[in-house]
Amino acid sequence: MKIFATGMNYIQHNKELDGTLYKPESPVIFIKPDSALLKDGKPFFIPDWMGQIDYETELVVRICRLGKGIPERFAHRYYDAVTLGIDFTARDLQKRLRDARLSWDLCKGFDGSAAIGEWIGVDKFRDIQALHFHLDINGNTVQEGCTSDMLFRVDEIIAYISRFFTLKTGDLLYTGTPAGIGPVHIDDHLTGYIEDRKVLEFNCK
Repeated sequence: MKIFATGMNYIQHNKELDGTLYKPESPVIFIKPDSALLKDGKPFFIPDWMGQIDYETELVVRICRLGKGIPERFAHRYYDAVTLGIDFTARDLQKRLRDARLSWDLCKGFDGSAAIGEWIGVDKFRDIQALHFHLDINGNTVQEGCTSDMLFRVDEIIAYISRFFTLKTGDLLYTGTPAGIGPVHIDDHLTGYIEDRKVLEFNCK
């Protein structure tokens, strides 16, 4: 299983990171190892030695068939379910890596950094590019987004990735985070929603 993730896919999030309305020319893709996956409501153990750890709430897509060089017009055939995920990011470390123009692997791919919720079939939605989602921490909404605001749509991202990697059944695609990122702390209780359906719930320890 491969975990693909998309960076800088919501323009207001790009502004909160560096103060500019930056739009990349093509999807910004990075990969997390399978050891990053956190599922089934298991707790996230905050690696406090890494500095500030931020939540980044994202729609996640599940790949359902083998594909390579997929045309964008056929990309919708290659995923069957969506959920909400958290791309945990070691923010202090990321800033140092960005300043040094180094890879983000350490700040994005550490153990437990890819939390994932309950899957919902794409047939349950009229349009996955019009989904509202939000994250609550300790009962308070801290981040909200809508997939209509993506700079690169799901089908565009899948077509782009498949130029470089063979997609396989069970691969995951994190599609980017909107504005509103922030730190997590010990004893935080996180719940994530797609529309009005709770799909993600776990604690930080």
